[in-house]
Amino acid sequence: MNGAGMLKFNELPLIEPLLRILEDLQYSTPTPIQAEAIPYILDGNDLLGIAQTGTGKTAAFCLPILQELLKHKTRSTRALILAPTRELASQIHESFETYGKGLGIKSVAIFGGVGQSTQARAIKEGVDIIIATPGRLIDLQDQGIVKLGKIEFLVLDEADRMLDMGFVDDLYRIIQTLPKERRTMFFSATMPPSVIGLARKILTRPKRVEVTKNSSTAMNIDQKVIFCKREDKFQLLKKILKEEERELVIVFTKTKNSADKVKQYLLFHRIPSTVIHGDKSQVDRERALVNFKAGSMKVLIATDIAARGIDIQGVSHVINYELPMEAESYIHRIGRTARAGKNGVAITLCEDAEKLVLEKIEALTNQKIPTEKFKGVPEQSGIWNQEGSIRVVKAPTPGKSQEKTGYLDHSKRQKVVEEGKAKPKHPGFRNNKKKKK
Repeated sequence: MNGAGMLKFNELPLIEPLLRILEDLQYSTPTPIQAEAIPYILDGNDLLGIAQTGTGKTAAFCLPILQELLKHKTRSTRALILAPTRELASQIHESFETYGKGLGIKSVAIFGGVGQSTQARAIKEGVDIIIATPGRLIDLQDQGIVKLGKIEFLVLDEADRMLDMGFVDDLYRIIQTLPKERRTMFFSATMPPSVIGLARKILTRPKRVEVTKNSSTAMNIDQKVIFCKREDKFQLLKKILKEEERELVIVFTKTKNSADKVKQYLLFHRIPSTVIHGDKSQVDRERALVNFKAGSMKVLIATDIAARGIDIQGVSHVINYELPMEAESYIHRIGRTARAGKNGVAITLCEDAEKLVLEKIEALTNQKIPTEKFKGVPEQSGIWNQEGSIRVVKAPTPGKSQEKTGYLDHSKRQKVVEEGKAKPKHPGFRNNKKKKK
């Protein structure tokens, strides 16, 4: 439906309560995938959606599921949405809460990394919709807390990502516990053979909706690659963050260790930032995202756990501090900017060892990304070494006042103590000088 963008929501077969909510949210025009998918789902069809994040696919299944559940209310779980990560599950849950406000439809997000008691209590009290990551869902199934015998709607979101993360056996195990008579919606950004095989096993004569090529990048993202030495990446990142006109910025690293080191370096140079990666607790990750969305922290450092499914308005820049291991991940990373029709900037810092990945990215996206070069200058000696750690500064001129530098090392604020000067105050320290009698 090439003219889908010209439609209005009130031209789709949506009921009045949902149209009022959309009007209150000031949503008038559906995205292409919403315009195509919503009528087919409401007609009782299975759906195969090939769409990246940022295309509006969450509303494409939320709205019809809410409408169908409203036809007859029962306090039993009738819709199951499976997502690969906690963050995406939380976001989908927020969408159901937003679109279903005041309709009396209850939903719950269940995922690992937090205690299960609150999630289990909500399920026992009765929910219509469960949004879950596969691992925690199976745990609650095994305990007899979750029962899926009355599921009418199944959604697999980011199916390719779930398979990449090794959830294939969990998915088949969950699907075997569901009624065969159901409507299934299957969304994936890419369609490798493993995803095609899964789709064929769980979908029945689906309508295929494809809104973007799986190798495409948004036209309104200004992309750039800056070649530099690995040891110069820290100061190049600092330069970009201090000189670019920016709003919210996501800095992607390849590893958790790199993410922590980047945060330490930025804070040392008085650039506040927050971090999410797999070693962070769910509470810490949610707090980081809340602070980032609110703008109280304008720089988010993340591993690829955040590359998909996180829809945050106001991200003006994505910076690839390190290139991802797979070329496809580049597309998902830079897709965090230029949301909702806005423009965005994607800057990639590339060392010699990463040029092969860059070539694969350019081949996948069928484009040549503009390049620049950066040559670093020696950083202040003795403060920040190339391995990415703070070192104690020796006072160059005894007797003169020296500025003490504070920095945040994870959750604990510490001070750099100059050699030969005051010792840090601590209840355990004693004055070793003997008192004169």
